[in-house]
Amino acid sequence: MKHYLSVNDIDSVNEWVEDALILKKKPLAYKKLGKQKTIGLLFFNNSLRTRLSTQKAAMNLGMQFMSLNFGKDGWALEFEDGTIMDKGSAEHIKEAAQVVSQYCDILGIRAFASLKNKEEDESEMIINSFRKYASIPVLNMESSLSHPLQALADIITIEEHQKKTNPKIVLSWAPHPRPLPHAVANSFVKAMQLKHANLIITHPEGYELDPEITNGSQIEYDQEKALKNADFVYVKNWSNYKDYGKVINQDRNWMMTQKKLGDAKFMHCLPVRRNVVVEDEVLDGNQSLVIAQANNRTYAAQIVLKKMLESLK
Repeated sequence: MKHYLSVNDIDSVNEWVEDALILKKKPLAYKKLGKQKTIGLLFFNNSLRTRLSTQKAAMNLGMQFMSLNFGKDGWALEFEDGTIMDKGSAEHIKEAAQVVSQYCDILGIRAFASLKNKEEDESEMIINSFRKYASIPVLNMESSLSHPLQALADIITIEEHQKKTNPKIVLSWAPHPRPLPHAVANSFVKAMQLKHANLIITHPEGYELDPEITNGSQIEYDQEKALKNADFVYVKNWSNYKDYGKVINQDRNWMMTQKKLGDAKFMHCLPVRRNVVVEDEVLDGNQSLVIAQANNRTYAAQIVLKKMLESLK
């Protein structure tokens, strides 16, 4: 049984990207592979691109899909073992995961970090509990720590648009009015490490990501210096890791502008707050790849689902 929980589950990044680009040219080539197979999509948080791109990917492979929004449609789940369920939770993960496994062949889970308790978030309680008790492959559609579907789409996008073998790629922090999770940034860093990419991470001091994840990656606190001669600039906000979940800096000088961007291609996972994270001129300009990234979410999901389906044979 093949799960896809992090970019570390990619056994050959170059092969996966190549296969995804082939699928992009002929998205219905494996329409029979998913015949009479069903994917269940469980959302503990909001979604636009992830929901629709994963559904589209499943349909391209001939699969059926079922979607459920927890907190609105499903019962509140209990995850702790041995608990006395006399409060808010009506159903235990042990039963829920086993029941869903009877209805579906693959299970997708989306559950954000709470940003309140670092230890709890790092335990990846929701997705790991489903992996533990489900009897079918589990797909990570974004968890507390990682967003491997987005990261794979990002690699595909860079591969399509790079003009030289080893482009300079910059991951730049940007201001945001709300504390945001680390999942996208974490997975992008890991993906670039898999590619042995020329990556520089830039952010204000105090906004370091988990040092276990960024170990070996270059960090530059001077944004202007980091952006010099960049080929791709990926902009993303994340909240504080050490003072967990806090917003300690909203310096608007870190917003991405056309002047800062120079000749580089601009990337962002979306949704994005205009004129806070990035100015209109960049988003609306011909150097922006955000729509291309969103399009590649389908083919990232499709290559993952194809491999998961093949593992079921």
